[in-house]
Amino acid sequence: MAEAVIAAVIDEAEREGLDKVTEIMVRVGGLQQMENEVFEFALNELKGAYGGSILEDARIILEREDAVLRCRFCGNEWKFSGIRLCEDEYEAIHFCPEVSHAYIRCPSCKSPDFDLLTGRGVSIAWIKGVKGEEDGSESEHP
Repeated sequence: MAEAVIAAVIDEAEREGLDKVTEIMVRVGGLQQMENEVFEFALNELKGAYGGSILEDARIILEREDAVLRCRFCGNEWKFSGIRLCEDEYEAIHFCPEVSHAYIRCPSCKSPDFDLLTGRGVSIAWIKGVKGEEDGSESEHP
């Protein structure tokens, strides 16, 4: 996962003509069930190995995005973090979020029919960088 993020940042930086990336905001969905410290460590290790000088000083910011669900039957919205499941069920949902309908029910009406509004996957929210080392101008790229 970390390698894919770093590769995407490098591609975007090159596409935008950035000489240096100064900051990267990465959103981690609540369904990922990922340890932020481990993921951040991997990103920092890989930014030097794959990014070279363009990423070497980049600050990586991780933001946890709560998984929010909405019942299709009654319209109730709730957070995944408030759901009580056993470890095996959490793991199943982590690897295949589509199975969540087998384990989760709307807390209001008990329907298993819901949409996942936010909190799935990992995404790059934005990249800040410098174009043209000589003028030092900084820009943001969502």
